[in-house]
Amino acid sequence: MIDQLDELKNQFTPDTARRILRLLRQLSRKKISDTDSLVRYHEILLFLRAYPQSSAIVHAAEGELRAFAERVSALEDSSPLEFPEVSGIAGTSVVDTFSFYIVRWLLQRHASQVALDWEWFEDENRLAETWPRFMPLLEEDTFVEANIPYREWLAAARKGRSELAWLMERFNELPKSDKERAELYDSQQLYVRWTFGFNASRTGMRLPTSRLFYHRKPLIQRRDVDLAKSLVQPVTLKKISERQGERALDMAREASTIRYRELYGFTHGDPKHVYHADLGRGVELFLVGVPREKRLPLRVYHAAIIYKNGVPIGYFEGLSLFERMESGFNLYYTFRDGETAWLYARTLNVMHHFTGVTAFSLDPYQIGYENEEGIESGAFWFYRKLAFRPTRRETLKLAEKEEQKIATRKGYRTSAASLRRLAESPMIFELDDARRGDWDRFQVRKIGFKSQRQKHTQFEAVLSLIPGWRGWGSGEKKLLSRIVRAKTGAEETTYLRLMQRHERLRREVIKLGS
Repeated sequence: MIDQLDELKNQFTPDTARRILRLLRQLSRKKISDTDSLVRYHEILLFLRAYPQSSAIVHAAEGELRAFAERVSALEDSSPLEFPEVSGIAGTSVVDTFSFYIVRWLLQRHASQVALDWEWFEDENRLAETWPRFMPLLEEDTFVEANIPYREWLAAARKGRSELAWLMERFNELPKSDKERAELYDSQQLYVRWTFGFNASRTGMRLPTSRLFYHRKPLIQRRDVDLAKSLVQPVTLKKISERQGERALDMAREASTIRYRELYGFTHGDPKHVYHADLGRGVELFLVGVPREKRLPLRVYHAAIIYKNGVPIGYFEGLSLFERMESGFNLYYTFRDGETAWLYARTLNVMHHFTGVTAFSLDPYQIGYENEEGIESGAFWFYRKLAFRPTRRETLKLAEKEEQKIATRKGYRTSAASLRRLAESPMIFELDDARRGDWDRFQVRKIGFKSQRQKHTQFEAVLSLIPGWRGWGSGEKKLLSRIVRAKTGAEETTYLRLMQRHERLRREVIKLGS
């Protein structure tokens, strides 16, 4: 029955809808004791909830998902459900060395659901380096004794308070910057268990939405997507209130943390600058930047979380410099049978309009370099068929040979070995043909390597590497001054837009990074 449901989930006819409902009714009465089958059923239900054919299917899928914690509790061993590949199902928990910032946020939002997990803890020497800062006389033990009972020390100090809450309060009270507190806390490598509720689980997390989009026709395929045309379509971005921005960030953090992921932009997102876009077909996107104190020295950072009919289905990260954005797109595996290419094109459309970028580059990891999931999914061909090209000539030649084989040999498929070779090169899509190839050899870390001997602030270190910049014309220097000031302005996109107007600075930075 699960096989049949999997086959029917992306077929969209009235008869298919009736068959799906019948299968859901039958499965609701079945006990599923096999963990792999239960996970598979869970993912199909989530797909049906995100890509429904009717309100009846939404109702039936939601009913099954709400009962999922009971199915989990009936398993003899539910521990495989905590593995990162499938984590986040209702009735389970996640355990990890979450960062200082995420633990602090969890204690603010879900204090009763989080606790230290000592079974995973490995290195007590780490505690000897930090706990004496706020435990009087602990050094009497740590400096000279073996087998120190750290939990007894903690119990004596916290006096009934939660272990984790007490420790976090002590770190927050240290007379240090937030960054230094985070470094000290993270050095302990403490494991924290989060036993999340239904609404924070993958099973039950929903963005409130007043209207659902029902699919009654075939899904949009990759061959139907023209990326160049998609990028210039109009899109409306609306800035939301700080309170709404905080809620949007909370959901993004929950969606990431239950999957053992931490995105810089969600962890440090600025609730004062969150934007919402309705992309159509039941898809909503929330775009966020980071506050002044968390910005990168040169590039501009943005992150986005994407929802389909209220279900979180993926995220996007963008790192921009002039008109180029290094882009990372991840559609959660549950939804990769959906309209992936259309979703990707619509997301890049938002980024193009919001930031003014016209070139989107991909790190080799996104394509499959040291990433077997990318090889198995054929990520290279997904991007290649959207008109991305490898930036290395030898890789482009290999791609063109493979394309020739595909065109002339019926049933030909690129081998995994060839896909690994294709994944060694970055890829890029350029909307502006006049600037084609300008960024092919660029890496921002090359500038970083060159600046290590400079005794300047971040941006000054870059300028010191540009010969003769002090002799530039007054207009160029005035614009340069505005760029430097804009980096710490309210909206970091102002800095980016100003950069896009400084042709000379652009040429010099590309030269430095190439």
